[in-house]
Amino acid sequence: MSDVDYTALIPNNVDLASDQRLKRALEDWYPKYIKWWKASGPVGFQDNEVYLRTAVGVDAEGWAKFGYVKMPEYRWGILLAPQEEGRKIAFGRHKGEPVWQEVPGEYRSMLRRLIVIQGDTEPASVEQQRYLGATAPSLYDMRNLFQVNVEEGRHLWAMVYLLQKYFGRDGREEAEDLLLRTSGDADKPRILGAFNEETPDWLSFFMFTTFTDRDGKMQLESLATSGFDPLARTTRFMLTEEGHHMFVGRTGVERVIQRTCEVMKEHGVTDPADKDVRKYGVIDLATIQKKINFHYSG
Repeated sequence: MSDVDYTALIPNNVDLASDQRLKRALEDWYPKYIKWWKASGPVGFQDNEVYLRTAVGVDAEGWAKFGYVKMPEYRWGILLAPQEEGRKIAFGRHKGEPVWQEVPGEYRSMLRRLIVIQGDTEPASVEQQRYLGATAPSLYDMRNLFQVNVEEGRHLWAMVYLLQKYFGRDGREEAEDLLLRTSGDADKPRILGAFNEETPDWLSFFMFTTFTDRDGKMQLESLATSGFDPLARTTRFMLTEEGHHMFVGRTGVERVIQRTCEVMKEHGVTDPADKDVRKYGVIDLATIQKKINFHYSG
């Protein structure tokens, strides 16, 4: 085992230093994560300093700080929303009962599967988007891309924390497997089909963060009401970051459509399907609509 105290590098509000079993598990997992990030994260920018926001706490006044950092040195953290005293299960068979602070035996397998599937989507997004930095339309877009990437990485940490903390050996094995699957791999693909699709260009990225992340936000909203309180608290904090991902997508699509309409008006193009508009450096509206339909229906 390395002499580096990796847990000292992890912002957290879960008293990580006092949980020796969890600390050892994360000390073993951390370097494997960094190896995955360098192999599967943004291509060509691992050694560049990037201006990024890092989550360091959950209070409204100081939950994040900004600064230049090389992405492999980014401080991925484990942060849960504050515990609600007296919180009750809101629906279902156990409605009105106190929420669970430990995993109930009869739901262990189901909860583990939910957490694994959610966790699997996070590194998959990074893998899908790893080549986009080379074709970023602007520095603004590049920074947004990398911010989304590191936050997807932090969301993976959030799910790995739950697996390592509450699911014993099974959880540790699942945490290992999250780094072994790869988006689009023929032998070990990601669990959900949408996360094995290519994201070859920025319009696809904008559509992904508009529609797929909207679906992801709905999933997080449902997990945030879970009767398993650590899962609910973990996903409530993830939602503070997910909103930015959707903003990147929505405003990106708006900018593409706006510029296309401006160029069409400038050159007298009236047919949305007229592909000649592409010679002016923009995308025809029919192609944009097809991508919207694909992501929206998917």
